[in-house]
Amino acid sequence: MQLLLPLIRDVKDFPKPGIVFKDFTPLLADPRGLALAVELMANPFRGVGIELVVGAESRGFIFGTAIAQALSCGFVPVRKPGKLPLPVHAVDYALEYGRDHLEIHRDAIRPGQRVLLVDDLLATGGTLAACVQLLAQAEAALAGISVLIELKSLRGREKLPSVGTVHAVLQYA
Repeated sequence: MQLLLPLIRDVKDFPKPGIVFKDFTPLLADPRGLALAVELMANPFRGVGIELVVGAESRGFIFGTAIAQALSCGFVPVRKPGKLPLPVHAVDYALEYGRDHLEIHRDAIRPGQRVLLVDDLLATGGTLAACVQLLAQAEAALAGISVLIELKSLRGREKLPSVGTVHAVLQYA
């Protein structure tokens, strides 16, 4: 962890006043840091039969594809509306100010297929909870969730009670 912590920088008042944004782009630019982050996100899920990694748009794509490669399995993207050309499973969900919508191709996951859900950040839990709903529509077997960063004070885990394993590499109070 000591290698990763200096690669995460705080950006105050972004995207709005009062927010401290955890910027991990320095980690992405550091080959050792990126490799370590991917390994630490993947390791708890080695040997448990993961068949697909599902990544939430857009930063979940960064880690999701690398973790899929590390686990020798495929990758499926969860997209924002209008990005997928075939029939989709869809879910609307609440944001702090307003609503959002996520989609996944209906044929992307076979019923019962064992999946790992990946994103960069667990904050309020809204996006990941919506992804869990999408995976339920697809009848996936959710093995767990892996994130790089968890902001514990926002209590996002509480929105994920049906998920057995929620793994965060870095946790901030």
